Amino acid sequence: MNGSTEYFYDPIQSELLYLHRVTTYPLETIYHRHDAYEIYLFIRGNVNFYVENRCYHLEPGDLLIMSPEEMHRAFILDETEYERITINLKKTYLCQLSTLSTNLSACFDNRPKGQENIVHLDEYHMKQILHLTSELEELLDSDVYGTDVKTNAVIAQLLVLINHSFHNKTSIPVDIMPEMVRKTMEYIEAHISQEITLRKLAEAFYLNSTYISRQFKKHTGLTIRSYILNRRIELARYYLSGGMSITEACFQSGFRDYANFIRTFTKMTGVSPGKYSRQVQHISVPFINSVPQYPRSTY
Repeated sequence: MNGSTEYFYDPIQSELLYLHRVTTYPLETIYHRHDAYEIYLFIRGNVNFYVENRCYHLEPGDLLIMSPEEMHRAFILDETEYERITINLKKTYLCQLSTLSTNLSACFDNRPKGQENIVHLDEYHMKQILHLTSELEELLDSDVYGTDVKTNAVIAQLLVLINHSFHNKTSIPVDIMPEMVRKTMEYIEAHISQEITLRKLAEAFYLNSTYISRQFKKHTGLTIRSYILNRRIELARYYLSGGMSITEACFQSGFRDYANFIRTFTKMTGVSPGKYSRQVQHISVPFINSVPQYPRSTY
């Protein structure tokens, strides 16, 4: 299972990143994740959206949310115009906007990983969301007095609506992830600290290893090797966050070579395991009254 490692950790530099995009050409993204929450509103197009080991064929009005730990990707099926709005928000920013009685990050955190990510908005709530995003676009393109305060207010309103929509959802979306790909992911999760090879996967599923590999790449955008590396790095991050030593985190997360672990961790997270461990041990989330700087809207 040799080969190059795709880089699929996409850091968000600002506290708030807003993008309203229309794509008119075929586009395929690999699984990736951010160091921020993501709100994704699908407006039009012909798209399959993957979150962890689930896949949904999107309909206009579908709203998805992802936490920093959740891998996701959009797969555009044809050249139909693809329009969507994405909003990335740092955890610290949501903490600033939340109150003791209103936790605005509840919809992101109070659910199982890779589950309950999607809700379909009815016409009324879709209009409400689009009205607020339109107002947000205007604010982010302005520098007049009071714009920062108004921006915070609009984001807070959006998050209240989104939390309300997820709390009161009644329909269950259809998961169209191929069973074999899902089972491959489940096998990897169950054996992540052990040696995993294509031969072992083929034996487990009584299928040709080449077929498994091609189907996995087709539906995830990643090689099996890259997916395994990502899962091991995520597990190592978890162990390091809990105070485990770098050496122990290396081997407990399935790596057999310490030097390779250091290189892979640094490449995929942007920091060395030692620096990451020091950072998470000193993380605090104070209530800050200063207002973050926002980038302009991008189309």
